[in-house]
Amino acid sequence: MSQTDLFRTGTFRLTLGFVIAMVAGIMLQFALVYAQMANYESARSSDLLHREAALLVQEDPSLLESEIRDRSKTDLRVILNGAALFDLHHNQIAGDIPRWPAGLTAFGIPVRIRIIPADDKAYEMRYLAVKVPGDDGKPNGRILILARSMHMVDELRYITKQAALISVVPMVLFALLAGVFLSHRALARVKEIRQTMERIMAGDLHERLPAGRERDDIERLAGSVNRMLDRLGHLVDEIRDVGNDIAHDLRTPLARVRARLERALSWQSDPEQLKEIILKATQDLDQCFAIITALLRIGEIENGRRRVGFTKMDLSELIAGIVDLYEPIAETEGVSLITRGVDQTIALNGDRDLLNEVLANLIDNAIKFTPEGGEVGITAGKEAGGLIWLKVHDTGIGIAENEREAVMGRFYRSDKSRHIPGSGLGLSLVSAVLNLHGARLKITSFRTDEKLPGAVFTICFDETVGGE
Repeated sequence: MSQTDLFRTGTFRLTLGFVIAMVAGIMLQFALVYAQMANYESARSSDLLHREAALLVQEDPSLLESEIRDRSKTDLRVILNGAALFDLHHNQIAGDIPRWPAGLTAFGIPVRIRIIPADDKAYEMRYLAVKVPGDDGKPNGRILILARSMHMVDELRYITKQAALISVVPMVLFALLAGVFLSHRALARVKEIRQTMERIMAGDLHERLPAGRERDDIERLAGSVNRMLDRLGHLVDEIRDVGNDIAHDLRTPLARVRARLERALSWQSDPEQLKEIILKATQDLDQCFAIITALLRIGEIENGRRRVGFTKMDLSELIAGIVDLYEPIAETEGVSLITRGVDQTIALNGDRDLLNEVLANLIDNAIKFTPEGGEVGITAGKEAGGLIWLKVHDTGIGIAENEREAVMGRFYRSDKSRHIPGSGLGLSLVSAVLNLHGARLKITSFRTDEKLPGAVFTICFDETVGGE
């Protein structure tokens, strides 16, 4: 771990940003404190100047001049830093303010004036000028000037600046050290995650990121990635299984085609036998094409590309059409095909062709797995709350409880059904179509007969797909 990596971590940058914000906050706090204290000191100086001016104005005019001359011997020297009497032409009469301060007016309002001595540093004083009676008794015959130094404000500024510097420097150093420590820890965890991900990218799909108990953001993110890897691993296994199943299911008919073609080569002299062999080979190839077509349709439906075909439709009308199609087949197999609850309109929002395929698969399976003399039934209805349901039942060999989830997978054939022709993709197609419609499928037994328990396929459509 290089020093550059440490300073480039998000934690260090976040800490640095926090330090800058904290320093700015402290500086703002000290500035506000200083402004508040300076305003208070200015108000206090103005109040003192006004109070002293009010007392001196009440002095006898003949005694005021001596009072100003003797200021250094009285309490005025403690409160005031300057006092003087001027005539109306701004000529000094008495006091320790030798000249009329530039910019001062005798309006009785304290004024802050910057004094620049010829041989000393500049400083600020707060002046108050008020008119007082002259020594001849005429009102407003002289001007009394009182001054108070601003050194207290300067001291406050100096103290505030020193306090800010003393507190900011150690705090910044401490925050930077904390940032370096936290960044070092975060970088170590990121390094471990990066190494694990490199092993996963190298092909070890069983590796997982260190997620701990998912107590912070990094651990929760690692947990999410682990769950995503689990899901991807499951999908990869499914793809591998499907590939194996496809190879297995295509191998048998293709092997038969090859054997028949080899046999045809040896029977070249008999046209009838050649015709029969070609016909059977064509049927085997049709089976291969049917499997491939079914897989492509399942993939297309699972990708949701068929939702553009959704329209308002009548489920009862769809059931009537499929019953008309399969009734002759059921009669041929000696099975009764009955319907209930489909004599009224059941409005549904869906893809007519896909749902027709669902019904065809379910009824075709029911007829195939029901022995002669059995029964296949279709019922449908709509609850008061809007829930639409459809049931297809039969009195055939049924589906064992531990196989009811597996039969929805691709190419699954139970031991009881292996002797009956089929690709094992019909119920997978049904599942894909129902998922596309947001419907739920439940498989149960139709009756308690152990030999022929039958099966009931119950489909519940989401209430939002119902229409008026």
